[in-house]
Amino acid sequence: MKMGDFVTSMMETPMQSDARRTEEFTIRNGLCLIPGEGLVIADIQCSGGIIAAISRPAGTAKGGLDAAGRLVLPGVVDIHGDAFERQIMPRPRTLFPLDLALLETDRQLAANGITTAYHGITVSWEPGLRSLEQATRIIAALDALEHEFHVDHRLHIRWETFAVDEAHAVEALFARERKPLLAFNDHTSMSLSGTRKDIKLRGSAERAMVDMDTYRSLLDAAGERQDEVEATVHWLSQAARGNDVPMLSHDDCTAGMREAYRKLGVGIAEFPMNWETLEDAAASQDHIVLGSPNIVRGGSHNGAIGAEDAVRRSMCTILASDYYYPAPLAAALSLAARSVLPLEQAWDLVSGAPARASGLFDRGSIAEGKRADLIVLDEARRRPSAVIAAGRPVYASR
Repeated sequence: MKMGDFVTSMMETPMQSDARRTEEFTIRNGLCLIPGEGLVIADIQCSGGIIAAISRPAGTAKGGLDAAGRLVLPGVVDIHGDAFERQIMPRPRTLFPLDLALLETDRQLAANGITTAYHGITVSWEPGLRSLEQATRIIAALDALEHEFHVDHRLHIRWETFAVDEAHAVEALFARERKPLLAFNDHTSMSLSGTRKDIKLRGSAERAMVDMDTYRSLLDAAGERQDEVEATVHWLSQAARGNDVPMLSHDDCTAGMREAYRKLGVGIAEFPMNWETLEDAAASQDHIVLGSPNIVRGGSHNGAIGAEDAVRRSMCTILASDYYYPAPLAAALSLAARSVLPLEQAWDLVSGAPARASGLFDRGSIAEGKRADLIVLDEARRRPSAVIAAGRPVYASR
């Protein structure tokens, strides 16, 4: 089936995310990114949600999707994305129904080749969008919509370390069958010290749906719990280790901070704030997460480390969408196009490496037995022609 016919067939047969969708699917003649081999023209047969076979094209084969002239890449595994928050609260103090917001997020993910998405759900002492109450509602909505989603939605719990009363609720999430990620966030200390910019504080107050005076009062109250933070971090990290929950430390601003988290078993450094901290993480062979938007835009939006410089110095192992879902695919292709990295290494930053860091060894590469998450890419236009999640077509474009 040619791409145009494939698109038409998908429009005529609405995509389903449950067992009613086809269990067998073949991509033929694509230029496939095979580990250790590079780009190879091959047929990929998907069955029961996995890659059942990879073979050299048979000229007489029929059926499935003819991907001749297009790249076939493993689906993006997004280890940290919080753009879904803008679907929930697109304007300050303006909330939309969660089912509407999350279904729209799912469509955006599929269209951008993100077949596994870890949603950065913050649990803070703040009210509003990043409160425990809202996090609980978001998680419940994700669970309720699971059979309507096109891609795999997972939890990346961003626990604000001064939210000591919320730690037990976070710990309860470790028992989930699909293990969450746990990130240790501390935006509170910077706010208390006065080093956080006023525009950031105003944004936090709007997100919390309170005025600035109220927010400052809440911040001061959180600061009074400072003596409890270290012990709570130790306890929660121990609970995470006991439940095989991968852990990240967010915005580490010193090598000492990164080392302290490393001793607690936190093996993923997420957005280190300076070169000293980044170099320490790299020397210790930590997983290092930086933002794909940083690559696409040619630098950080807030003056942080340049991600491309870090990639060139072998100090970035994972690129995340952060706040913009189109960015991982665009960043990896850009790095390859500019010869910063070969395509296989560039693509590993957004697929294989985040899968390994998250403990998802069943995906992130095109290999027999792996989950059949695949992108058929129109290289000239640099965007997906088709996206396959768990062996099922979930997106198509002419």
